[in-house]
Amino acid sequence: MTPLERFKNLILIDKQDIYQIFLYSIFGGLISLTLPLGIQSIVNFLQAGKVSTSWGILVIVVVIGVILVGVFKIMQYRITENLQQKIFVRSSFDFAYRFPKIKFNQLYNQYPPELANRFFDTLSVQKGFSKLLLDISTAMLQIFFGMILLSLYHPFFIIFGILLLGLLYIIFKANFNVGLETSLKESKFKYKVAHWIQEIARNHLSFKNENLFEFSLNKNDVLVNDYLNYREKHFKVLKKQFVQLVGFKTIITAGLLIIGGILVLSEQMNIGQFVAAEIIILTIITAVEKLFGGLELFYDVLTSLEKLGAVADLEIEKEHNPQNFSLDNEGITLEAKNICYKYPESETPTLTNINLTIRPKERVVIKGENGSGKSTLIRLLAKIVEPSTGTLFVNNINIDKINIGNYRAKVGLITRDDSTFEGTILDNITCQNENLKMNEINYVLEKVELIDFIKSLPLGLDTPLFPEGKQINASVVQKIILARCILSKPEILLLEDPITKIDTKQSEKIIAFLMDKKNPWTVVVSSTSNDWEKLATQTVVLENGKIV
Repeated sequence: MTPLERFKNLILIDKQDIYQIFLYSIFGGLISLTLPLGIQSIVNFLQAGKVSTSWGILVIVVVIGVILVGVFKIMQYRITENLQQKIFVRSSFDFAYRFPKIKFNQLYNQYPPELANRFFDTLSVQKGFSKLLLDISTAMLQIFFGMILLSLYHPFFIIFGILLLGLLYIIFKANFNVGLETSLKESKFKYKVAHWIQEIARNHLSFKNENLFEFSLNKNDVLVNDYLNYREKHFKVLKKQFVQLVGFKTIITAGLLIIGGILVLSEQMNIGQFVAAEIIILTIITAVEKLFGGLELFYDVLTSLEKLGAVADLEIEKEHNPQNFSLDNEGITLEAKNICYKYPESETPTLTNINLTIRPKERVVIKGENGSGKSTLIRLLAKIVEPSTGTLFVNNINIDKINIGNYRAKVGLITRDDSTFEGTILDNITCQNENLKMNEINYVLEKVELIDFIKSLPLGLDTPLFPEGKQINASVVQKIILARCILSKPEILLLEDPITKIDTKQSEKIIAFLMDKKNPWTVVVSSTSNDWEKLATQTVVLENGKIV
């Protein structure tokens, strides 16, 4: 989708509000352009030395016209404020909805937090789009109606108006593509600089080392130079437009003044009409300046829409199909048939010819060296990734025919990438599930060896956590994630090395609890620890992506 198509879609979503803005612009523009006619009549009265009731009425009408134009402006500001709020709400929910549902292969070579930074372009769209609607619509209507009004004074103004509109189009056409291209490249390196600063902040302890500190500054210098290079190229386009604007204003001012002067001298216009025409000319010049000023803003809005499109264009998982099956509560049997999986851009498959059956309440351990495919198999069973070939069956039904939301609600998944999020410990454990009772929470906290840590905190479960649990140790983070997973009451636990950071004594207790046959869930865990294998009902050993 091109930037212009994105801009068109933005207009179509709120077209009713935009119609109202244009309607108020038309009314305001018409009233504004009748003011010179009123002023013309007032000047004629004064020139004739007549001060009458008609003169007073005209003055009142002009004042009322000014007030009405202001009222229409206030109405426009109210509508544009509503538009800004709608744009922010839609964009925030679009990002929040999409990231969990974006297909795995779409994010394979991307860093999601860096992509999430694109949300800040929403602010540029908010401000830029509303300003464009107000300024550009008003400016275009002022130019259009101004030319029509001038043409009423003399037909020659019609020809002059057509020539000026043609010149405006040529200037726009000559600069648009290169202006948009340089704006996009400038924005690209702006985000690279922002992301590198984010990386420095994330690794600030490492960069205390003098050598690494110099490296961080040197890399920042390279990225900033690239940004300045494209920023300078974009400025040259803007400077060229400004030079053209000066020439355009000169042509308008000189042309209309000369034409008006000739018409007055030839007595085809009176002095009142000439004064009114000069007011219209000044209005047109101001409108042209707004148009050219808005062109830079137009580039920024299109660039921001393109950046937001970096997330909006990523393919998401299929929405719920009403014909898909929902699972009952009688347990889950997973069956992998001849499954192979190859990562995007990889030459060799990670998993080959996987045949595996996992029945309800089984305790399955997946073992193997690093790179053998353990984590990939866990994610295939969770339907995070799609098999390249082969089929995964859930209760003898192809998983593609299962309601994916219903399936994931019954799966407790822990990956190596999971961490805590910003919020209290209670938020991280319960995700504000109001159906959970405190005795259930305390039971799970005790079983994952977290209860003593909670008691040691002054605020207990209300203790706020930073993103990724920066102020607590890694073992506590793993326990919190385990508690969150168990409290979601899954029928099957799919775990990637869930307790690698927890000390041996505590990890043995946690393993015993998770693998206890009294618990209602199925367990599938990838690990190199023998403690899991001792309590397993089935052990799957992977080597080079194959079950051996």
